[in-house]
Amino acid sequence: MRIEEIVSKALEKTGDDRYLLSNLVFARVKQLCAGAKPLVDMDLKQNKLADIALQEIAEGKVSIDRIDEKNP
Repeated sequence: MRIEEIVSKALEKTGDDRYLLSNLVFARVKQLCAGAKPLVDMDLKQNKLADIALQEIAEGKVSIDRIDEKNP
């Protein structure tokens, strides 16, 4: 799937709020840097953390409700 499609789906999950999406991606990237396991089948060494976070959001595995948890 192309990154544009992933971003579009992720935006839908945040009600087309780009500000909320960017904050959500940032928070999830921090969690991934701290050792959280990806919730999608993507290799941490081959993919950017922001791309993994976007994919998780697009698939509905990460939401604003879950991002407050330490390791969802």
